[in-house]
Amino acid sequence: MASERGALGRARGLAELAAIFLRLGATAFGGPAAHIAMFEDEVVRRRGWLSRDRFLDMLGATQMIPGPNSTEMAIHLGYERAGYAGVVVAGLSFILPAALVTLTFAWAYVRFGSLPETTAFLYGAKPAIIAVVCQALWRLGGTALRSARLALAAAAALSACVLDVGELVVLFGTGAALVAASSFARPGAGVALPALLTFGSAPLAASVGAAASFTLLALFLFFLKVGAVLFGSGYVLLAFLHADLVERWHWLTNDQLLDAIAVGQITPGPVFTTATFIGYLLGGGPGALVATLGIFLPAFLYVALLAPILPRLRRSRVAAAFLDGVNAASLALLAFVTWQLGRSAIVDPLTGFIAVAGAVLQLGFRLNSAWLVLGGGCVGMLAHQT
Repeated sequence: MASERGALGRARGLAELAAIFLRLGATAFGGPAAHIAMFEDEVVRRRGWLSRDRFLDMLGATQMIPGPNSTEMAIHLGYERAGYAGVVVAGLSFILPAALVTLTFAWAYVRFGSLPETTAFLYGAKPAIIAVVCQALWRLGGTALRSARLALAAAAALSACVLDVGELVVLFGTGAALVAASSFARPGAGVALPALLTFGSAPLAASVGAAASFTLLALFLFFLKVGAVLFGSGYVLLAFLHADLVERWHWLTNDQLLDAIAVGQITPGPVFTTATFIGYLLGGGPGALVATLGIFLPAFLYVALLAPILPRLRRSRVAAAFLDGVNAASLALLAFVTWQLGRSAIVDPLTGFIAVAGAVLQLGFRLNSAWLVLGGGCVGMLAHQT
C-alpha cells in the first residue's frame, strides 16, 4: 500500500512538472535570459521548490557547459524535483511546445514561401519580458552578491562584457579569480568537469566534419555536434550553421538560414528549435524530428552527468568559491544581455509604459510572468490595429 501511494505521488509530481514546463515552453518568449527569469519566478518565488542559492548554482553550472542554457536549466530543475524521470519530463515538456510551433511555421514557410506576421505581438511582448528579467535580476542579485568581494567580481565581469570579452573567459576567469582570492585555493580545482565535457565532444565534431551529401543520418550527426560543442547565443548558432549548411555543404541558402534563425527568435521556448525548422526544410517531418533530437540530446546527457555531483561541488570549499564566482559572472552576463535587449525593446512611450506596468504588476501583485508576456503581446497587437 505504501509503495502504491509512493508511486501515485511520483506520478502526480511528474504530471505537475509536465504541466508547468509545457506552459513555460508555450509562453517563454525572449531568449534564455527571459526563460531563466520565468523559471525563477515559477519554481523559486511562487512554488518554493528550491532556494535561490541552489537555483544560482544550477544557473552557473549550465553556463559552463555547451548547449541551450535555458533548456539545460529546465532539465536541472526536473532532476531537482523528480530525479532522472524529472530530467526527461521537464526537458521534453519545455522543448515540445516550441518544436510544434516551429514545425507549424516551417510547414507554412514551405507551403506559402514566407513567415506569418509576428511583429505586432513581439512589439508588446518584448518590453514585458524586460520587466520579468529585471525582477529576476533584483531577486537573484540579493542572493548571489552577498559580500563585497562577490559584488566586486560581478562588477568586473560586467566591465569585461562591455569590453566584448568572450562569455567563457568571463565565467571561468571570474570563478578562477574567486578561487585565487580564497586562502584555501588549490590550482585547477572546480573546472575539470566542464573542460572534460567540452573537450570530450571534440571527437564527435571531427566525426561529422566531412559530411557533404544530405541524408537523415548526416543531418542528425550535424545537429548532435552543434548541441555538443556550441556555447553562446543565437548569433553564435547563426555563424555555426552558416559555415557548414550554407558555405561547405550548400544544403541551405543564406535567405533560408536567416528565416530559420528568425523563427527561432520569434517563437516561444528554446532558440535551438531553429533546428526543427531547418530539419523540415531539408527532410520534411522525419528531418524535423532527427534535427530536433540531435541538437537537444547532448543537453540531457550533460545535465544527467552534472546534476548528481553539483551538491558535492558546493560542499568543497574550493569548488564553492569557483561556483560563487561563476554565479556572480552569470548575473553580470544576464544584466548585460538585458541592457542590450532593453535598448531594442523599449523604443517609444507605449513600450516604456508596458515595461513599467509589467514590473509593478509582478512586484506588487505577484502576477505570473507568462501572463505578463502574453498581455504585453496583446497590447502590441491592439496598438498596431489602431
